[in-house]
Amino acid sequence: MQIFINGEKLGLENSISVEKLLLSREHDIAQVAVELNGKIIRRASLSETLLNDGDVLEVVTLVGGG
Repeated sequence: MQIFINGEKLGLENSISVEKLLLSREHDIAQVAVELNGKIIRRASLSETLLNDGDVLEVVTLVGGG
């Protein structure tokens, strides 16, 4: 199966949760905002939201400062 994450095509063998994918790519779950197919995913739902073939993820890392 293939998904897109921030415009990059990514092949996956099996459906996995958004949380598992983010952790495998070394994202800090507490510091990201995630959009799946145009809808914002709540942080509490990342572990139960499964990815499907053709899904489009946008991941934005939150940065503090000023």
